[in-house]
This record gives sequence, structure tokens and C-alpha cells, in this order.
Amino acid sequence: MPTLFTTCEAARYCHLSPRTLEKYRVVGGGPSYVRLSHRAIRYRQEDLDRWIDENRRRTTSDVAAPSLTAGQR
Repeated sequence: MPTLFTTCEAARYCHLSPRTLEKYRVVGGGPSYVRLSHRAIRYRQEDLDRWIDENRRRTTSDVAAPSLTAGQR
């Protein structure tokens, strides 16, 4: 069974604020998440790790790859 994090736990894991992850859920560009119910949002550790890896850069001039929405992964 995969490890599931709450928004606060996922934010701590990624060194972000919970509000940042909430914003990413609205505007896109953040890690994939699981909606268990209207109020129960969870993040799988493997999705957080993948998102972190996808956002690695070597220089400030590296171009970011286009983000995929959860449905495209």
C-alpha cells in the first residue's frame, strides 16, 4: 500500500507551505494528488518524489518541461 500524506504532511515533505500545494491544486503545476472525498486530499509519496525529480534544474536558464495534469500521467 502506498504512503499517503495529508496536505500539511506533503508540504513539510517538500519544504513548502500547505497553501502552496492548495494553490497548485487550483492552478496546476503541482504534484498529483488523490481525492478520497470532498475534504480528504492525499498525496502519494511516490508522486511527490516524481514531481520533485521532474523539477530538478542545473542552472537558472534550464527550461522547465511542460507540466502534465493528473489525468495525463
